[in-house]
Amino acid sequence: FPENIHCYLFKEFSSTSSITAGGTVTSRVTSNGNAVTEKDLLNHEDLAGDRGMMDDIFDETYREKAGPKPPLRYVWRNIILMSLLHLGALFALTLIPSAKIQTLAWALLCFVVSALGITAGSHRLWSHRSYKATLPLRIFLTLANSMAFQNDIYEWVRDHRVHHKFSETDADPHNAMRGFFFSHIGWLLVRKHPDVIEKGQKLDLSDIKADKVVMFQRRYYKPSVVLLCFTLPSVVPWYFWDESIIISFFIPAILRYTVGLNCTWLVNSAAHMFGNRPYDQNINPRENPLVSLGAIGEGFHNYHHTFPYDYSTSEFGWRFNLTTAFIDLMCLLGLASDRKKVSKEVILARKLRTGDGSHKSG
Repeated sequence: FPENIHCYLFKEFSSTSSITAGGTVTSRVTSNGNAVTEKDLLNHEDLAGDRGMMDDIFDETYREKAGPKPPLRYVWRNIILMSLLHLGALFALTLIPSAKIQTLAWALLCFVVSALGITAGSHRLWSHRSYKATLPLRIFLTLANSMAFQNDIYEWVRDHRVHHKFSETDADPHNAMRGFFFSHIGWLLVRKHPDVIEKGQKLDLSDIKADKVVMFQRRYYKPSVVLLCFTLPSVVPWYFWDESIIISFFIPAILRYTVGLNCTWLVNSAAHMFGNRPYDQNINPRENPLVSLGAIGEGFHNYHHTFPYDYSTSEFGWRFNLTTAFIDLMCLLGLASDRKKVSKEVILARKLRTGDGSHKSG
């Protein structure tokens, strides 16, 4: 709880034609037993006015319910399907030496496109509203999102905002405090904790409901997944360069999909457990460059949970961050605008006050 409040006035963002800004920094000193922790707080209300939402800001008032935890309820359909999917991916690995180079290149392209549907789409655009996208770009990201097959955008955004608002608590869908396996894939194999459902129902998702592209996808999500996640990736190699239908299905569809899932899940698991915390040592998420490589930019997780509204999810621009490069290209082409970016002054102030000191070594 606050004991002393000091205000440090910094411009939070540097304004250009496509990078917008506003807000101040507040330093708060909190007492936890004999330990005193100093944190930087941003004027979130200023930022919310620009983004139109605040539901990705951690809620410090939340308290887990006392008493025993609810019993695990297994979702056997998901357990069976995920097991079969991963067995299919293992079989696909044995087919790689027999695949044509065009098929492998096509699988890689499908991986990147589907990943952008998550990272640039449901994550940075719709979950955090960290930049704005025109209708053509929103349509592309929606199609890419269906190719990724990680729940429709509406459901993805709801769960992700709950994750940020109640991170590492019972209300977090993939609470990393429950272990690596749970935060990686286990959370999809059991029923959600009641607090996840309760808090998710209380979120303001009016901005998502107002997006006709998102709601159209939600209405036709299942057929879009069949077409874009499995049929299109399989048919193209078979039809255009006479690839074996078995290879066409198992490599660009099954293997690519399974790898994409696990790269996303590593953000929830590995990036919450392994790495340094240069921005805020008081939270669990870490900086993990290896996760960033697989998740095309989403592994700078200590930064992201400290500044969830930064469109780049990192202070390092394009480094291990293909998604940031993509968004910047879209801005150059006039398809995106209003990127939100935290200033270097605010980042440094936060490192000095709440970081673990690892920034000093580069």
